[in-house]
Order: sequence, then C-alpha cells, then structure tokens
Amino acid sequence: MDVVEMIRNAGVVGAGGAGFPTHVKVKCQAEVVIGNGAECEPLLRIDQQLMERYPNDIVRGLQAVMDMTGAKRGVIALKEHYHGAVSALEKAIQGKPGISLHLMKGYYPAGDEQQIVYEVTGRVVPTGGLPLDVGAVVSNVNTLINIANALDGKPVTDKYVTVSGEVASPVTLKVPIGTPLRTLIAAAGGPASEQGYTLIIGGPAMGYLCHDWDAPVTKTTGGVLVFPSSHRLIALKTPNTEEEIRMAKAVCCQCNMCTLMCPRNALGLGVEPHKAMRAAAMGQGALLGDPNGVLSCCDCGICTYYACNFGLKPSRMMQNMKQGLMQAGYKPRKEVKGSPNANLEITRLPVKRLISRMGVANYDVPAPLDERDLGVTKVTIPLKQHIGSPSVPVVSVGDRVERGALIADIPEGRLGARIHASISGNVVSVTDREIVISQSA
Repeated sequence: MDVVEMIRNAGVVGAGGAGFPTHVKVKCQAEVVIGNGAECEPLLRIDQQLMERYPNDIVRGLQAVMDMTGAKRGVIALKEHYHGAVSALEKAIQGKPGISLHLMKGYYPAGDEQQIVYEVTGRVVPTGGLPLDVGAVVSNVNTLINIANALDGKPVTDKYVTVSGEVASPVTLKVPIGTPLRTLIAAAGGPASEQGYTLIIGGPAMGYLCHDWDAPVTKTTGGVLVFPSSHRLIALKTPNTEEEIRMAKAVCCQCNMCTLMCPRNALGLGVEPHKAMRAAAMGQGALLGDPNGVLSCCDCGICTYYACNFGLKPSRMMQNMKQGLMQAGYKPRKEVKGSPNANLEITRLPVKRLISRMGVANYDVPAPLDERDLGVTKVTIPLKQHIGSPSVPVVSVGDRVERGALIADIPEGRLGARIHASISGNVVSVTDREIVISQSA
C-alpha cells in the first residue's frame, strides 16, 4: 500500500485549519514542505507542546510528505521563544538532510499560511491560489504527527484541545473525537453551568461563538475558551449587521488604520478593510474597490480587535462582502496585486499587544499537556469534519465497533475523509449528520 493510500485510510485532515483532506493535498509535486508550528492563535498551547513531546514523529511525517511530493527541502516553522520545542526539534533533525528549522518572531498571525510561506520562501501566494502555486506544501505539525501514525496503520481517533479562559486549571487535553465540550470544561475545572458564560471554539481572534456545551470535539477543534458572556470580546464576535452598518455610517472616519495594519495588505494582496466600511456606510458597492482584495482576507480580525480606535468591526464588513461576492458567483483572479511592504518586519503586530487590546491578557497562561484518559463513554461523531462532502456511514444501529474501526467512508468520486470510531462501544444512532457510539448501550 502506498503512503497516500495509508493517509487516506487513516482519515487524516488538516488539524490546524479547515480540515482539508491530507491525502489529496500531498498528491502533488513541490519544492518545499513546510511544517507549521507557529500556533497562530493566542492562548492556544497545542503545537508548541507537541513539538517538544513528539519531535521525531513530526520529522517522520515531514519526511513522508517530502518523499511523496518530491520536495528536496523540508522546513519546520515555529516561534523562536518556543525554547523547549526548538531544542527538541534541533535534536530530531540531526542527520536528516534537507530538513531545517525556521524561527519566527512572536507576531500575529504568524501561523497564517500566507505569512509562513512568505517567511520561508520569500514568495507570495496569489489571491485565489494555494501554496503549491509557489512550490510549497504546508501542513500543521499535529497533522504531521497524524501522518506518522498513519504510516503505522493508526487512524485519527483523538484530538488535542486547549481548554482555557474562566477555568481553574487551563490544560491541553487529548480526547476522543466526538467528546462533548462539557467534558473538557469539567476536566479543566470550569463552571458547571452555562449560565453567564459563552464559549469560543478555536482561538480568541479567529474562533467562533458556541452556546452548546454538548457540541462534540471534531478533527479540527483546537481550543475551547470559556468567557464571561459580558466580556467585550463576546460582544465584538456577536453578529448584528444592521447595528454594524449604522455604526459605520455614524463613526467610521476612514482613517485607513485597518488597512495599514492588515497583514495580507502588507504582503501586496490588496486587502483594504476601510473600503469595505466605506461601501457599507454609503450603501454603494462601487466604493468597495477591487473585489479580489476582499477575497484575500484571512479573517485574522486585526482590523476589528486592534486597529480600529472606535471599536468598529471592519472584519465583519469584510466577511459580509466576501460572502456576498461568493454567493454572486464572483471568482477570484489569481494574482498578487502589489509588492510586500518594504517595512513588513516593523509593521507586524506582537501577540502580547494584541491580547492586551482584546482584554484577554489575564488568560495568557500555561495550559500543560495532559494525555490522561478522561473515561469518555459516549461520543457523537459528526460526518462532516472536513472540507468536502460528508462521509457516508458504513455501520448501523446495534453494531459493535472497536476503537479505530471505520464507521464512515468517503462518497465515491467526491472530496472527503474517512471517519473512525474514537471509542469502543455500540452504535446507538446513525443519521445523515452524525454517528453516536456508547459503551453503556
């Protein structure tokens, strides 16, 4: 069996992003493979600890992708202040020709694919393009570990998740996919009741609000952050388009700071949030500028959480405009509009300044890696945890399944990923959305 097939069989998808099926991503030719260990989001503590604890698996996964793509160069990009991870990886790459480390400053969003590719290669991925357009393949370090496991015949059944915020003991847990968020919150000493609290799934900047504490962990869940519902960040993340447009009309002074601080604009991709604010305020789409720039936005949120001195939400305007363009069938032109800012290094936003402005500095604490068994006895496993089509169940109610067994397959001829049982037990429910496995049934 070839390596691509092993990765496909293991159900590996991008663990640090939207969950693109890895067996499809690596079926290409590239010049360089980049292991993304920058851990873009503040407060999350997964990648830095995995690099320290499992450096050999990461390097093995990187080598496998290099072999598959024909890449002569492999680079693990991580922040220079991850001292333990740097030390562990330096030892792991000894005697591995073509593999090196790239140390990055502690800025946000260092883990953005565009930023990493530019730092490592000096090339800018075009709007509407992929890193492969400039000869690169990028995989999160957790994904590389899953690739290494796939080589040993181990499917993806668990996910590492940082639990932080209003919890007694912030922690990074390894849990079965499908575990209720409530279980993770309890393990971290969080509140017993949802009353007065709101969850952010992911990081504080690019994560999304969640009010369902029984929602399951998926292959792409990276963080569960518990915030008081009264926190300013929750208000900024709560959509209210009518109010946002009204405020843009009344308050936005077109100072341009949101555009000046945009990391994608600094790379020459023409992202101009101030024009989205102008178009929304005036109700005139012609004022939006180049639609291609809107589609280059990575939703990092700097314009909203840091740049705007009036507390407006340029990122929400960009999201609305982007959604509208896509619904209208607009296709991005594959281009780099300008050149990277000559002062790019000094325009980058330090993470510490961002979290201070966001009001989350008091949550910027260690979240030690804890791989203890939480004794999960029931999981709800979604059939859509990845880019592409939902997986198709291959089990029925009443079936007995063992941990690691295939429970849902890729629809024939479609983009997707296999899904496996994360615990041993009985299948108690099968729908077109999820499979429930219980040990007590």
